[in-house]
Amino acid sequence: MAKASGQHLVLENFIGGKFVSCRSHIDSFDPSTGEVYCKVPDSGREEVEAAVAAAKDAFPEWSARSLEQRAQILNKLADLIESHLEEFAQAESRDQGKTVTFARTVDIPRSAHNFRFFASSVQHHTTDCSQMDHMGCLNYTIRCPVGVAGLISPWNLPLYLLTWKIAPAIAMGNTVVAKPSEMTSVTAWMMCKLMQEAGVPPGVVNMVFGNGPRAGDALVGHPDIPLVSFTGSTATAQRITERSAPYCKKLSLELGGKNPAIIFADADLDKCIETTVRSSFSNQGEICLCTSRIYVERSIYPEFLERFVAAAKKWKTGVPSDPSSNNGALISKEHLEKVRGFVELAKCEGGIVHCGEGVDKLDLPKQNKSGYFMPATIISGISESSRVTQEEIFGPVTCVSPFDTEDEAVSKGNGVRYGLAATVWSRDVGRVHRVAKRIQAGLVWTNCWLVRDLNLPFGGMKNSGVGREGGKDSYHFFTEVKCVTIKH
Repeated sequence: MAKASGQHLVLENFIGGKFVSCRSHIDSFDPSTGEVYCKVPDSGREEVEAAVAAAKDAFPEWSARSLEQRAQILNKLADLIESHLEEFAQAESRDQGKTVTFARTVDIPRSAHNFRFFASSVQHHTTDCSQMDHMGCLNYTIRCPVGVAGLISPWNLPLYLLTWKIAPAIAMGNTVVAKPSEMTSVTAWMMCKLMQEAGVPPGVVNMVFGNGPRAGDALVGHPDIPLVSFTGSTATAQRITERSAPYCKKLSLELGGKNPAIIFADADLDKCIETTVRSSFSNQGEICLCTSRIYVERSIYPEFLERFVAAAKKWKTGVPSDPSSNNGALISKEHLEKVRGFVELAKCEGGIVHCGEGVDKLDLPKQNKSGYFMPATIISGISESSRVTQEEIFGPVTCVSPFDTEDEAVSKGNGVRYGLAATVWSRDVGRVHRVAKRIQAGLVWTNCWLVRDLNLPFGGMKNSGVGREGGKDSYHFFTEVKCVTIKH
């Protein structure tokens, strides 16, 4: 299943219920030390072909099972993940750089919950029926699984977002070929080791590890994969759309965000600051829903900025295994350099860096000096047209600026090409409803952040994506609807 290569972990693809070795590998780094610790298969067309063939073979029997039978297996998989929670949390932290605490309390529990949620929700959907008595006809709809689903998940919440795709896909009777990010493949591979014990038949879940240009491209361009669910960058999504177009595939694309917080003068500042530190910097700012633009009503702007900077300075960046660390390391050296580049650009443009990068020194143990760490960083004085304001940074960096009127706040909030999430802070109920309606975002949280009912739609507008996923939306995406008319 995994071979030791020196002290490196060597992963294998999981195809047709068996672990299959790969001829070549990609180095995977421990972000907290900057050292290679794992070898990930560098899969390509050949491995994807084998996985699709296995998924096609498994589809007739799996799709013929009852919803209850499939749900039992999903629940068993959730139980198994939970029984290995600490192992998964430690592995996710080492692979991704996030704190063990975050993996233990967020990533892994949610991964198990994704299976439980869809095991239950899939049994509660109903289809439509209409009578046409004057025609002597009855119409009804049925929903059938689509076939082999291609699933591509990102590196920021590896098992959390992979299971968010696998669970609904197999619950509805599809089989899957999944490709996690080559930078964070370990927990996906660990989950494959539980498949047989959970009762997942061979070929229902296949895992092909590798990078986007080789493995990902072969997957999305495969003629026998009728639907693709992808979470990642807008640029990659454009490539997926081009590759899928000749085959008219169903696409669900959850992409980037440049999410605003709009803070009015009547906000509860204690709660607002505590939550906005979390919404800006959680998981090193590597969540598509993180707040990266903060607009504050001018009358409270000086107080907010002072208190927000003070709170951010207490948000500790350190070794992921340290329980007192709020943030761990960023995913890679390249990503750290990209995020630092945005801070440098802000400084060149006259922005003020109040804390974090270049201001606060990190105190790291010797073995972590080459890790990809960056403290929580707050910038002000940046123009709305700057790349720092317009582009997704995806790190522990947020920009703060004042506004005077509600219209101005909404206009600034909507002034980017993304539209994934927003937060609004105000005690005025009328204003909260008004602003929520006007903000161009798929999710708007008011006086809170990242409270999720999984029954409801998740996804963005504009360049933040195509389609929605969630209870009913995932049910619709992972099935084909058919209208049947019976004349009697």
